[in-house]
Amino acid sequence: MNRLIKYQLTSLLVFSILAMTFTPPAMSDASNSDAESATPAESSRVEVLERYEIGENVYARALAVEPKTNSLWVGTSAGVHEIDLGDQSIRNTFTREHGLANEYVFAIGIDRGGNKWFGTNAGGMSRYRDGEWKTWFPMQGLADYWVYAFAWQTDGTQWIGTWAGANSLDPQTGEMKTYLRELVNEWVYGIAVDSKNRVWFGTEGGISRFDGQSWESWDHADGLGEKNSEKKPFSRNTGLGTRSRHDLGVLSGGEATYNPNYVFCVLIDSRDELWAGTWGGGLSHFDGVEWTNYTAEDGLAGDIVYSMALESNGVLWVGTNGGLSRFDGTNWENYGHREGLSDLNVYAVVVTPEGEVWAGTKGAVVRLGKTKGDG
Repeated sequence: MNRLIKYQLTSLLVFSILAMTFTPPAMSDASNSDAESATPAESSRVEVLERYEIGENVYARALAVEPKTNSLWVGTSAGVHEIDLGDQSIRNTFTREHGLANEYVFAIGIDRGGNKWFGTNAGGMSRYRDGEWKTWFPMQGLADYWVYAFAWQTDGTQWIGTWAGANSLDPQTGEMKTYLRELVNEWVYGIAVDSKNRVWFGTEGGISRFDGQSWESWDHADGLGEKNSEKKPFSRNTGLGTRSRHDLGVLSGGEATYNPNYVFCVLIDSRDELWAGTWGGGLSHFDGVEWTNYTAEDGLAGDIVYSMALESNGVLWVGTNGGLSRFDGTNWENYGHREGLSDLNVYAVVVTPEGEVWAGTKGAVVRLGKTKGDG
């Protein structure tokens, strides 16, 4: 088995051998950092400690931690790695040759039974259990071949976000239901479940919520997404695969600008409050009554939000198109080229039980932490 160590590993990926090597973080002066913020106290400063190259044109699109096995699962545009968080060796690499539906992995979910679920680009959904693979396509009830998100309710019911609605999967019967018209928009990118077992969906048309009986939705008119008064241009850099997109931008005064209803990721915090990452409208927070929006003007690294993760103390990490942000509820700290990121588009972020932060970008996966000598 190939090894992922601090200095080099070589792993088999789709149709070729891809070198995945460790590179010391590149530290440039402050003038070269695209993610600017006030420098926090040295004792709390976090930097990229290690960077693992995955290929110049390979995207790290999904990260998931499995505490039971002390594993980090890395979903890329060229396959999946299972990494031992103890010694950082690579335990497994999976491609279509091994049973994965498609090498381009958008989402990873781990259920309470330890089964690993992978949402792919045009390949449907694959489950890895006890060394065996099973794949679902629309002919088996899956809403679409493009799968973007997973979440589970307390009874084990699984929710699946696709580009043609959402599915629920009964763990006992295997029955799969599709929800389409109930959603504010069919293009589902994020799903989260709160302590009341309500399911929240982030879509291209806003937020939907299902409490088991009824549906409710919110969009920009309700406060989601920052106001678009400056008519900021929208980005075409999605890293989302090949299907043509139609809602990335809208016309405003005859100019193309971002769609303030476009939600790319959702997260529920310990207070059962929603955080939604938008495509150009910044980070939105919903306390159940009011929406609050944060943008680059407030300290967020970038206004396109791809990913989010929470520390056990409630600190929020946000992956954006301008770098990685850390938000403690009051203060922002941003991490970009200066801190060791080789690319500012942070597509995935996860926090381990020990508090380590891993982030996925184009070309690399990085581990962040306090440098030696910090308090």
